[in-house]
Amino acid sequence: MILKDIWLDVTAVKERDPAARNKLEVLLLYQGVHALIWHRFAHWFYRHNMFFIARLISQLARFFTLIEIHPGAQLGHGILIDHGCGVVIGETTVVGDNCTIYQGVTLGGVGLNKGKRHPTLGNNVTVGAGAKILGSFEVGDNCTIAANAVLLKPLENNVTAVGIPARPVKIGGVPLPKEESNLVTMDHYCKMEERVKELEETILKLQNRLEAQNGAPEEGNPQE
Repeated sequence: MILKDIWLDVTAVKERDPAARNKLEVLLLYQGVHALIWHRFAHWFYRHNMFFIARLISQLARFFTLIEIHPGAQLGHGILIDHGCGVVIGETTVVGDNCTIYQGVTLGGVGLNKGKRHPTLGNNVTVGAGAKILGSFEVGDNCTIAANAVLLKPLENNVTAVGIPARPVKIGGVPLPKEESNLVTMDHYCKMEERVKELEETILKLQNRLEAQNGAPEEGNPQE
C-alpha cells in the first residue's frame, strides 16, 4: 500500500509539473516526493502507536527536505508538493487526493486544545505559495487558495479564494459580482469606521471636560 501511494505521488509530479522529464528523475531528485515518502512510513508507525519512531522519521525528513509534515497528518494519493521549502502540515490535517501544495504553505491549527484543530482539504485542491490555512474546517473539492492568502473559514466546492483574510472571488471559474466578493472586506471597513467615530467622540468629550476644568476657579482662591 505504501509503495502504491509513493508511485501515485511520483506519477502526479510527472503529470502536473512541466519541469519533470521522467519518473526516475522525479523519484530521485524531487524533495517534495522525498518528504512524502518519509511521511508514508512515519504515518504507518504513528497509526501503530509507535510515536517516537514516527516523530524521529518526520524530523529526519524535515532536516533533509525542509518540509515539515507531522506523522499524524492524513495525506491522500497523487499529491504534488512543488518546490516545498517551508511547507508545514499539522498533526490533524487531512489532505485529499490529487492536491497541489506550493512552497511556504502552512496547514496549521489555532488554539492549544487537543483533538481536531487543523484543516481538511478535499480532492484536487491547489494551495498557492505562502498561503496559510488555519483552523479546523473543511475546504471543498477543486478549490484554489491564492498565493499568500490567509484562509480562516470553510469553503464550498469549486471556489477560488484570495486575500487576507481570504474571501471567495470565483465559483466554478465564474467571477463573483464585485459587491459580493467584497462583502466581507466592506463589512470589516464599516466596523473600523464606526470604531474610529466612537474614538473621536470620546476624545472630544475628554477635551471638553479638560477645558471646563482648566477654566474653573481653584478651590480656596475665590475671585475678587
